[in-house]
Amino acid sequence: MELNAKEKKLKQVEKRIKTAHIILLGFFAAAVLYLFLLQIVDIRHYKAKAKSQRYSKNFIMRGQIVDRNGVRLASDKTSFNLYAHREYFDHTPEELADLLSPLIGTDKKTIVKSINKGATVILLKKDVDRLTAEKIKKLGLREISLDKKNERVYPQDELAAHILGYYNPDADTASGVELTAKEKLEDVENKVKVQRTPRGDIIYEAGTDPILAATPQVGKTVMLTIDSAIQHVCERELLNMVHEKNASRGAVIVMNPKNGEILGYAVYPRYNPNDYKKTEAIRLKNWTLSDVYPPGSTFKTLTVSAGIESGKINAASRVLDTGKMQLGNWTITNYDYNKRPYPGMINLISLLEHSSNVGSANIALMMTPAEFYNILSKFGIGKKTGIDLNGESSGLLPKPFQWDKARQATMGYGYGASVTSIQMISAVSALANGGVRVTPHVIKYSPEEEVEKIKRVQVISPETAKTVTQLLAQSVASSKSVINLEKYSVAGKTGTSKKPKEHSKGYSNSLYTSVVGYLPSNNPQILVYVVVDVPSTFGIWGNTVAGPVFKEVANQCARILNIPPDKNIGK
Repeated sequence: MELNAKEKKLKQVEKRIKTAHIILLGFFAAAVLYLFLLQIVDIRHYKAKAKSQRYSKNFIMRGQIVDRNGVRLASDKTSFNLYAHREYFDHTPEELADLLSPLIGTDKKTIVKSINKGATVILLKKDVDRLTAEKIKKLGLREISLDKKNERVYPQDELAAHILGYYNPDADTASGVELTAKEKLEDVENKVKVQRTPRGDIIYEAGTDPILAATPQVGKTVMLTIDSAIQHVCERELLNMVHEKNASRGAVIVMNPKNGEILGYAVYPRYNPNDYKKTEAIRLKNWTLSDVYPPGSTFKTLTVSAGIESGKINAASRVLDTGKMQLGNWTITNYDYNKRPYPGMINLISLLEHSSNVGSANIALMMTPAEFYNILSKFGIGKKTGIDLNGESSGLLPKPFQWDKARQATMGYGYGASVTSIQMISAVSALANGGVRVTPHVIKYSPEEEVEKIKRVQVISPETAKTVTQLLAQSVASSKSVINLEKYSVAGKTGTSKKPKEHSKGYSNSLYTSVVGYLPSNNPQILVYVVVDVPSTFGIWGNTVAGPVFKEVANQCARILNIPPDKNIGK
């Protein structure tokens, strides 16, 4: 009985082993069948797949960026990285050094040292130019390869740097137009694909077009609205004033208010996009798009516009100016209170000419918070303008339910809201364009693109825009302001505002100075906005710091654009 039990167990074990053998043989047969199907029956599919893995897009160069007159501002230059591949070595390190050193300008010891480090792929030289690369190719060295790459160059150096931005081909990062126009700059009509060896050499098949395969593909050219001559004037005048007044930042923007095209856009601190990798972040940032500040008296142009548009005042209205007024804990005082302590009932021309804080506050208080807020919102305050540059912020316009009487009053002379530079010039552009605000832009668009990219918003009525323009022009003409030009009538306003404290409430003694104006006032062709941040010398006002920059830029732009004078000279 005991023997029979052992025999049964042995038979069970033998049975399990046979079953396992059968299963293993089944797996083996299935594997053989699968390989047969792959390599014999379905070989075409896998040949095609292997072939497709050897295909790559041909080398694409980014398109040029040019100004409105075709002046080249950015383009691609081809360069090469030189590598040695250990697995293909036919020469000793010393022999390679003897051949390459005279061509790449690296001493032989350095080349030998690099090769002997033991890496499989050795980088011998970066940024080899095309001519040198051709000489290296003629050596026919099997162990040497040249990796082609794009290098973005900016022939005008610092000119319009914050508009152009920069492009890093290694990390595929960019800013400015280099970022916003990326799709167009890299768009090629016929994307050519070619087969390449592991080292990157072209495999010429029967159907390969040798010319298309070897020719780099170039993206489309992007034309800007910028005029290089105007841009140069803006940058030169801004730089001179920044140095003269020892200011920390500044900007000059010139726009055609009728179509939103920006003709000049100078930003300080500036940088050279050819050396952007060595530039500190504060210089790379276009602060005029991102940073906000109280606009000061230039905002009075919008307050007067809102008062007229809402029907609270008209061109002939007079407003009470007591020189000083108290609202709760807030005291509002005119800048010239010591000279003109109680102007009394003043007209709107006088209000703008003497930049009356009290008069502007009283106009603001005539409207309900909702009325004032709604019109300011239409002007674009508290909203992005939609400019075709990256990094724009919305500014700050508190909701009307947050306004107390003091905030509403201070809003009237430019302290309740915070704006960006591009937002401020966009708002005032509506006054120069019959009440219509057009999206500011730096890229020149086709008519078809404009439909999608450019928006037109009716901010105020044409009648209000005309009335405010006339008031501004008369206030400048009757003043001794530096922005009262000899040949052109200017509708404009200067401004000075205190800089908010960084780590606490209230305002510091540091100042922003600014001017905004357009000319000729009866048919505006250009709108100029100047802002200088924290000038640190004596006599700091919008008229004395930003004003001279406005005067020179406006006159030079009028000359460049051949704008006919509208004043009778010599009479």
